[in-house]
Amino acid sequence: MSTETVLRPEPAPTASAAIESTATATAPAPATADPASATADPATADPAPAGTVPAVPPARRPRFARLAGRAPARPAPGAAFHSVSAATAALFALVALGAAIHEPVLIPPLAASAALVHCAPALPLAQPRSVILGHLLGAATGYAVAALVLGGAWGAALAAGVTLALTTLARTPHSPACSTAVVIVLQNPAPGRFVPLLFGSTILLVLAAWAASRVRRGAPRYPAYWW
Repeated sequence: MSTETVLRPEPAPTASAAIESTATATAPAPATADPASATADPATADPAPAGTVPAVPPARRPRFARLAGRAPARPAPGAAFHSVSAATAALFALVALGAAIHEPVLIPPLAASAALVHCAPALPLAQPRSVILGHLLGAATGYAVAALVLGGAWGAALAAGVTLALTTLARTPHSPACSTAVVIVLQNPAPGRFVPLLFGSTILLVLAAWAASRVRRGAPRYPAYWW
């Protein structure tokens, strides 16, 4: 009997076995947690790469800063003193004129006009065209409403609205002119004396503002336009 070993061929692997062996060979090895990194202190972590900007939380406005609003900043003390003193001097001049002729020349609308021409000389409301013609339109409207419609508070309100419309159409915006119409309807002054004094007072205010703008160096020139 022969002692040689008979070699038999191994069977070929099946398709499923081949797929399993390929998947096993290509599957990534499971990641192992690094104990050192898991227990690392954030304070001792590596700094951010150079060139990166750390995130900064948005700045919050102080609570009391909101109360200031969006109004413009205060003028310089010298400019404020110049404007206020010039307006006050012009009003004193109107009082002196009234005392000399024994007539009440200073009325509330003229005080408002003085504040405009001295404290906001660049606005269209403060220009000579608006100051002089605006008050004349307000006076004409006040007398017309008092004569044709009615007096009292209802007539005064109507006169103010009509004056506002007329000054807008005439390109002479001047809010104190509406007050002139109200004063005329409520008090009914004699037009022969009131209108000339009103006209002269507006010219005085314009000339005073023109002179005051040339006294202080650096002050805005008044007027921006005459007509």
